[in-house]
Amino acid sequence: MPTYAYRCRECAETFELRRPMSESAAPAACPGGHADTVKLLDMIGLTGAANAPAPAPAGGCCGGGCCGG
Repeated sequence: MPTYAYRCRECAETFELRRPMSESAAPAACPGGHADTVKLLDMIGLTGAANAPAPAPAGGCCGGGCCGG
């Protein structure tokens, strides 16, 4: 089950909740009992594409062998 981070707009507390993906957009009350919270962006999702390997060039070798001849 994924963990989502939230921040309370009333007390500025940051907290995490483990919940199903189907409930990721559902409102979340902060531990202090306040209801005005926002879901924070997942930094892993934001940095993942930048660290992905570059796609293989078109043509050339594939799988270590010669593709044409």
